[in-house]
Amino acid sequence: MRQALQSAWLRRGALAWLLWPLSLFYRMLVALRRGLYRSGRLKSRRLPVPVIVVGNVVAGGGGKTPVLLALLEHLRSRGLRAGVISRGYGRSSRGCLEVTATSQPEEVGDEPLLIQRAAGVPVVVASRRAEAAAALLAAHPEVRVIVCDDGLQHLALQRDIELCVFDARGVGNGFVLPAGPLREPWPRPVDFVLAPAQFAAASEGFGVERELAPLVCNSKGERVPLSSLRGRPLLAVAGIANPPAFFSMLREQGLALECTFALPDHYDFGAPLPLDPASAVVCTEKDAVKLWRSRPDAWAVPLVVRIDAAFWPAFDRRLDAKLSSTHGSETA
Repeated sequence: MRQALQSAWLRRGALAWLLWPLSLFYRMLVALRRGLYRSGRLKSRRLPVPVIVVGNVVAGGGGKTPVLLALLEHLRSRGLRAGVISRGYGRSSRGCLEVTATSQPEEVGDEPLLIQRAAGVPVVVASRRAEAAAALLAAHPEVRVIVCDDGLQHLALQRDIELCVFDARGVGNGFVLPAGPLREPWPRPVDFVLAPAQFAAASEGFGVERELAPLVCNSKGERVPLSSLRGRPLLAVAGIANPPAFFSMLREQGLALECTFALPDHYDFGAPLPLDPASAVVCTEKDAVKLWRSRPDAWAVPLVVRIDAAFWPAFDRRLDAKLSSTHGSETA
């Protein structure tokens, strides 16, 4: 059913039109909820530091994590201490938790753990992002900017800058759930759109290109060139929103994929996969934090992004204006 829906979301075919009346109801609920926040009937909290939301409007993700990591590196280069808050999708724990290098993915979620290990910044997860932010600032008062992992639709937390990220699928068929992939109607106002060049031009956004990093690593921290895996039969594993895209990028690098395992996004690897112990395994960086427990020899292939150079000065101007403005903790 999941695959049928994702296929239907790419075009306005029979299944999409069959589900279209339900999407009208969903669209009405989205508008009602947003209206309640605008009227003040539902409260939204403002933090004492600027909040940057990196998210998407497409169900199943749009490649936001590499963009978020690039943003954190940019903030670091400017000397701005940043922290990250997240819901921690897929975690089995409850409450508000700070992510550490030794956290387990089932406790904090795979993406927050990846972000903490890759960026080395404070990361806190909670179902209520405002609660996560309050805990992060209490534990790390030196933090000057909060970056919210996902959360464009989390209106209980006020934000200063919104980045909406798309991958090559764009908005799919343009319908909202369940007839299409959109969590809310698009277009809608955001500060910045980051998308592949063709879609970016149509949406007055900035281009972003995704590519595989030149180095891969295993659980021991050993790093080798991605090119060194050429000529070897490989098993490729991906539990992300769009596994075929990852497999295609591997093949474009000249890697021979003997077998591929396309798994649901945030797959927990609780059930063992039929991976030949004698074969080399490659996986996404997000999957590695879970797969390494059973296959510590698996090679994680990071995904990196190249963002249109014009984006950074535009982003800095917007952020500098927010840094110089007065922030308070009042609700609105």
